[in-house]
Amino acid sequence: MTYKTPKEIVEYLDEYIIGQDKAKKAIAIALRNRFRRIQLPKEVQDEIVPKNILMIGNTGVGKTEISRRMAKILGLPFIKVEASKYTEVGFVGRDVESMVRDLVNASMNLIKSDYRKKNADKIEDYIISKITNSLIPPLPNTASETKKEEYRISSNKMKQKVKDGLVDNLEIEIEVTDAPINPFPIPNIGIVEIFPKQQKTKKIKTSVKEAKELLKNEAIENITNIDELKSEALKRAEESGIIFIDEIDKTASAESSLRQNPNKEGVQRDLLPIVEGSIVDTKYGQIKTDYILFIAAGAFQLSKPSDLIPELQGRFPIRVELDALSEEDLYKILTQTKNSIIKQYILLLGTEGLRLEFDEEALRAIAKFAYIANEKTEDIGARRLHTIVEKVLEDISFKAPEMSGESIIITKKDIEDKLDSIIQSADITRYIL
Repeated sequence: MTYKTPKEIVEYLDEYIIGQDKAKKAIAIALRNRFRRIQLPKEVQDEIVPKNILMIGNTGVGKTEISRRMAKILGLPFIKVEASKYTEVGFVGRDVESMVRDLVNASMNLIKSDYRKKNADKIEDYIISKITNSLIPPLPNTASETKKEEYRISSNKMKQKVKDGLVDNLEIEIEVTDAPINPFPIPNIGIVEIFPKQQKTKKIKTSVKEAKELLKNEAIENITNIDELKSEALKRAEESGIIFIDEIDKTASAESSLRQNPNKEGVQRDLLPIVEGSIVDTKYGQIKTDYILFIAAGAFQLSKPSDLIPELQGRFPIRVELDALSEEDLYKILTQTKNSIIKQYILLLGTEGLRLEFDEEALRAIAKFAYIANEKTEDIGARRLHTIVEKVLEDISFKAPEMSGESIIITKKDIEDKLDSIIQSADITRYIL
C-alpha cells in the first residue's frame, strides 16, 4: 500500500482524467485523511470515520475513473457496484452485504498479489519441485546411496529444465488441491457453513506450462500461514477499503413516484446500516464497515440528492458536482490522457504491422462530432469518443491483416466522410452513435 500526498494523487489523476479538479481534490483529501488517521493513537483512531463522498454528474465524465485510478495507484481494495442491481430482484434488499464480501475478496487478491511478489522465489521452488517429482518420481527410502546420488543429479537437471521452460509442452499427471468448499452467504443472516470446508486433491493430466499456473495458489497456501493472509485481507479492507456505489440516483425518486415504487426506499434503508457501520460475515471472518470509504455517484437527472432518505444523505457529507465535457475537454481526452483511445488503436493495429496516424484536424473533428452527438442525443460524455473512433476505423480494422506494412494517416476529410451524414440526422445518430 502506497501513501501519497494530495498533490501527488491529483497529479497522477491528471494523467488519465481531464478536468474535474473539484472531484480530484475531494478524493485526494479523503485518502490522505486515512493515512493521517492511522498515525494517531488507537483510541483516537476509533473515533475518526471517513467522510463519504457523493459525486454528481452525467455518465462518462470521469466519476468511476477517478475512484478506480486512485485506488489502483495506492494499492487499495476497491470494488464498484451498481445500486440499481439491488432493485432488480423484486424484493427489498438484495443482500446488500454482498458488496462488503466482494471488497474483502478484492483485498485478499491484493494480499496474495503482494505475497507473490515478495516470495516469488519460494513459490517458484515449490512449483518446480512438485512438477519435477511428477516427471521423476521420488526413490524409495531403501534405495542405495549410489542411486540416491544419481537421482539427486538427475532431479537437479530436470528442475533446471522445468525452470527454463524447456519441458513446458510435456504432458504430466499431477495432483492438485481443490479450493475448499465455500460457505453459503444467506441474505440478512450472513455466512452459513452447510458443508465442512475440506480441501480435496485430485489428479489431472495437463502440460507442464499449465501446471505452473494451476499450482500458484496451492504454493502460496503451503508456504505461508493462510490465516495470517486472511487476517491481513480483513484488516486492509476494513481500514483502507473503498466501495464505489454507482447509480445511487436510481434508488432515489420524488415522493409521488416513490409511492409507486417503495422498493427504492427499501434499498436505501438496507444500504444505511452498512454505510453507518455494522459487522458483516465473510468467508475470511467478520469485518466492521465503520472505516470503509463509500463513494456514491449518480447523474440525478430525474431526481436530486435531496430525494434520498435524510439518514443516507447525512452519511455522504462531501458532495462534488462534476462538469459536463466541452468540445475542448473531449479533444484533450483524445490527445493528452495517458491511456487515450487513439493511442490504444495505434498500438492495436500496430500488431498487424499497420502504421496508423491521426492529423491534428482529424482529432479536432472527432472531438467536435462527439460533442454534437452528445448534444443531439443522450450525453454519455467521453464514452462517445469510443463510439466515434470505432465507427471511423471500422473498415480499416476489418482489413488490417491484409494491410501489413502500410501507413495510413486519418484526415479531417476521412472523419467527415464517415460521420457527416450520420450527425445530420438525429434519428440515425441516436441508433448509430
